[in-house]
Amino acid sequence: MTAKARLDANETVFFQRELETIKAKTYDVKYPELKCRRLIPVSFEAGPGAESIVYQQYDQVGMAKIISAYGNDLPRADITGKEFTAKIKSLGCAYGYNIQEIRSAAMAGKPLQARKANAAKRAILQKENNIAYFGDAATGLIGFLNNPNVTQTVVPNGVGASPLWSNKTPDEILLDLNGAANFIVESTNGVEIPDTLLLPLEQYNYIKSTPRSSQSDKTILQYFLENNGYIKTVEWVNELKGVGVNGVDVMVCYRRDPDVLTLEIPQDFEQFAEQEQGLEYIVPCHQRIGGVLIYYPMAVNIVSGI
Repeated sequence: MTAKARLDANETVFFQRELETIKAKTYDVKYPELKCRRLIPVSFEAGPGAESIVYQQYDQVGMAKIISAYGNDLPRADITGKEFTAKIKSLGCAYGYNIQEIRSAAMAGKPLQARKANAAKRAILQKENNIAYFGDAATGLIGFLNNPNVTQTVVPNGVGASPLWSNKTPDEILLDLNGAANFIVESTNGVEIPDTLLLPLEQYNYIKSTPRSSQSDKTILQYFLENNGYIKTVEWVNELKGVGVNGVDVMVCYRRDPDVLTLEIPQDFEQFAEQEQGLEYIVPCHQRIGGVLIYYPMAVNIVSGI
C-alpha cells in the first residue's frame, strides 16, 4: 500500500486557516478587469441546482370598435404567450499546493501566496467573459454578440465611399452614432430608449481624441454625449473588434437593464475543500453559467462596418 503524505496537526491548522484567508481575498475581487459583468446585468436568480432557465413572454392582442346600443358582437381581447429555454453549464478549474510549500510556509510563518487562487478565479472569469460575448457552440450557450434576439444594422458609406470611421468626417461619424440610437427609438415607436453604446478600442480612442471640428474645443465623443439625448455611457470593449461579417468592427447600442438582457450566473465562483492527491493538496473551483438572455430584441442594435 502506498503511504499518503500527511501534515502534522500544526501544519493542518495553518493550511486550513490560509485557505480561509485566500478565499476571502479571492471573493474581494468585486469588479474584475473583464467587463462583461459590468456591461451586462447579471442574474443569479436560477440558483445552483437549476439545469436550465425557462422564461415566458406574453403579448396582448385585440382591438375595440364602435358598437351600437344593442351590439352583441363585441370584439375579443386576449393574450398570447411564448416560452423560451436556455441551458446551464458548469465551469471548472483548480489550483494546489504541494506538501513542501505548505510546510515551508508554516515553518517560516509566512502566508501562502494567494496568486494561485486568484489565477484559478481569473481562468473561470475569462471563460465566463468569452461565453458572455460569444456563447459556446459546443454546448449551445448563447452570448451577447451572437444572440439571435438582436437587431443587426450596417453603417452607410461616407463621402469617401467607405463606411470606416478612419475615412469619415466628424459629421459622418456623428450621424452613425446618432443613427445607432435613433434606430432603436424609432423602430419601437419610443418604447425602447437605449442608454449605452459600446465601441472597439480603436474607434473609441479616435472619437475621444478627435475634435468635433477645427473651430470646436470639444471632441466628437463629448459633442455626442452632450447632444444625443439618449446615450448616457460610451465604453470600449475589445471583443467588438473584427466580430462582424467578413471581420468588420461593430458597435453595440442597447438599454442596459435586466428587463432587457441578463448574463445568467446560477452559481457564482466557489471553492471546495482541499483534496489530497499524492504530495499535493488540490482546491477545486466551480461556477455555473447560462449564457446571455435577451428578452426584447429591438432594445439591442449591433451596427457593423465602423
